[in-house]
Amino acid sequence: MDTSIEIPDTVPVMTLAETVLFPKAMLPLYIFEDRYKKMVSDILKGTRIFAVTGLERDRAEGEFEPFYETGSVGLVRACHENEDGTSNLILQGLTRVRIKKTLYEDPYRVVRIKVLQSSSEGESAQLINLRERLTGAIQLSQNLGSPIPDHVMEFLEKIEEPETFLDISAFTLCKNVNEKQQLLETLDTCERFKLFIELMHIENDRLRLLSKLKGNLSDEDIELN
Repeated sequence: MDTSIEIPDTVPVMTLAETVLFPKAMLPLYIFEDRYKKMVSDILKGTRIFAVTGLERDRAEGEFEPFYETGSVGLVRACHENEDGTSNLILQGLTRVRIKKTLYEDPYRVVRIKVLQSSSEGESAQLINLRERLTGAIQLSQNLGSPIPDHVMEFLEKIEEPETFLDISAFTLCKNVNEKQQLLETLDTCERFKLFIELMHIENDRLRLLSKLKGNLSDEDIELN
């Protein structure tokens, strides 16, 4: 987290389906609901900070937009208001947070939060080794046919700090939202590395099996195999 940015104890929050924001990641958002248009207008006059948390569908029925308690706060880096009153913005994740209490819902949800700090029992050499293992798993996934663009690989390679590399990789490459949420909630950096490496190995095994099943067929003819 950028220590020069003070995180408020209370922040507005957006609850979004199929979305997990990680620290340092850039999340584009299209703001069209009246409550969120009001929220963005308010925060742009002040801290430019709000939280994003995922929609927890397994919570009790009837609860209004139930959310995961662990999310991230982000800073609005850019915002463009459209002629129809909607806006497009870029939110950069700052740090993991735990939502402690909902304070009110109208005109938009505001919550009290606690900043969550990452921890690690590992030495820097261990983190470097884990980064190399994850890099190898990602490169193998690309070689096995995962649609990872070269420019994404080049961008990830330029990230020097291991934890930032891990979180940006998870945000960019992890497709399963439940697995993403699990990675977000894993505060120990070494354990988070190991979890994502394991998930990449599972995905690579799936790609190997798919390649065997496909044989020499094209993508259009795979259903004939």
